[in-house]
Amino acid sequence: MRGAALYIGALLGPSLLLLPGLAAALAGPASIVAWSGLLVLSGLLAWVFTSLGTRIGGGVAEYAAAGLGARAGRVVGWCFLSGVVAGAPVVCLIGGGYIADLVGGGMTAKLVAAALLLLVVVALTLGGARSSTAVQLVLVAVLVLLVAVAVIGSAPAGRAENWLPFAPHGWSSIGAAGSVLMLSFVGWEAIAPLTGRLRDPRAQLPRVIGAAFAITTLIYLALAASTISVLGARAAGDVPLADLLEVAVGATGPAVATTAAVTLTLAAT
Repeated sequence: MRGAALYIGALLGPSLLLLPGLAAALAGPASIVAWSGLLVLSGLLAWVFTSLGTRIGGGVAEYAAAGLGARAGRVVGWCFLSGVVAGAPVVCLIGGGYIADLVGGGMTAKLVAAALLLLVVVALTLGGARSSTAVQLVLVAVLVLLVAVAVIGSAPAGRAENWLPFAPHGWSSIGAAGSVLMLSFVGWEAIAPLTGRLRDPRAQLPRVIGAAFAITTLIYLALAASTISVLGARAAGDVPLADLLEVAVGATGPAVATTAAVTLTLAAT
């Protein structure tokens, strides 16, 4: 369970708070096609990393080194490091966007909130804070609960007419949505370093990845469909989970979503 929680946390994270709205803005209801297609590809990626994890162990840098040599492994390692350094401020912008939506202030408030979140992350990390499996299990449980409340609670407000026109920006917009959503599906390699900590990787790793794939598929599709069905023209906003929770539980919804966004942002970064 803890291994699956770490994996699900790596796959979902704060991007879940933003990407349904971005995809809807790019492709409208047709964005559900991009979600579905990428989930199929994710199944293949999950299978690939299950095979590599049980045969080679280590991480993606080790896979590249095993297949292409030590130099390629070092290049991949630096790519991952630069991706984290460049990505951390962007992740903080997601949490900052929810804070700005709650308190007002527009883009200035969003940037200030994101900068403060990044400073908190740096301070916590320098202080020795680490994300444990127990903490990740709690965060995943909270995220799943929030999505369930948002999807189920807002379901009565769904409207079939919100799915029409299905592709308002043309069918090519599905590709544009897919290129953005792809960034939600590149976390399948996150389990790789854990293979050495499993008692029986060949038996346990497929179960961990299978559970993570099933849960993430359900969450992604449910939230994407609800964003379109319930929010309609408002689906293209920056805070879709806050909007859904507002429909589901009332005025406290955005505050709950903002609290979750800040927590997930800090944990992921």
